[in-house]
Amino acid sequence: MGFGRGSLFRKRQFAAEIIVTCVRWYLRFSLSLRDVEELMAERGLSIDHTTVWRWTQTYAPEVQRRLRGQVKPKGSNWHMDETFVRIAGRWMYLFRAVDSSGQTVDFYLSETRDREAAKCFLRRALANPDNRAPYVFARDRLRSYPAAIRELQNEGQLPRRCRHRTRRYSNNRIESDHRHIKRRLRSMHDNVRLNSAVGYITPKDMLAGRQREIHDERDRKLEVARKQRQVRRQQAA
Repeated sequence: MGFGRGSLFRKRQFAAEIIVTCVRWYLRFSLSLRDVEELMAERGLSIDHTTVWRWTQTYAPEVQRRLRGQVKPKGSNWHMDETFVRIAGRWMYLFRAVDSSGQTVDFYLSETRDREAAKCFLRRALANPDNRAPYVFARDRLRSYPAAIRELQNEGQLPRRCRHRTRRYSNNRIESDHRHIKRRLRSMHDNVRLNSAVGYITPKDMLAGRQREIHDERDRKLEVARKQRQVRRQQAA
């Protein structure tokens, strides 16, 4: 994902590589704005934390746009759950879904946990071009999901062959994955507004998914190289 100087960074005091590095660190890792400021100071750069925040507001949507279509398509097994998060001093429900490999399918922030909120969340996830049509829903026993799924099936947006998995421990994957988002929100010291939270969660998850794909590809190459060495040893023997 390259960024040229071009019009995107016109009239910026710092080089594009520095701006992109700050934005990536803030989105990818559980760092506060002052943490990024300190890391840049250790490298001899005087960058105020408010400048990093303005860069994030400006370039996070661009990161999301450029990563769209490059992330591996999500699986058809969706693990869905909702949790409490604190946004701008208010407690809200964060609806999230991940596939069987841990990649984020989508998310939705709502003040309620009713049928309409679940339906908006599912409709948003289905409209994402990087998502495959779901085949299995692993979820808790919240009654809002079955009602929302039935309505979407009647509207033709969901296939009727979808299965539901509600047995114990089937949803551990998404429940354990919530801690990453909560840790990230805590590092922002409750200074995040609703629009800011939406603007950072999506590129953050996409960057995490892209990093996971890079690691998986590296592991596959190492495994192939190991098997090739074994074959050569056997042939030499």
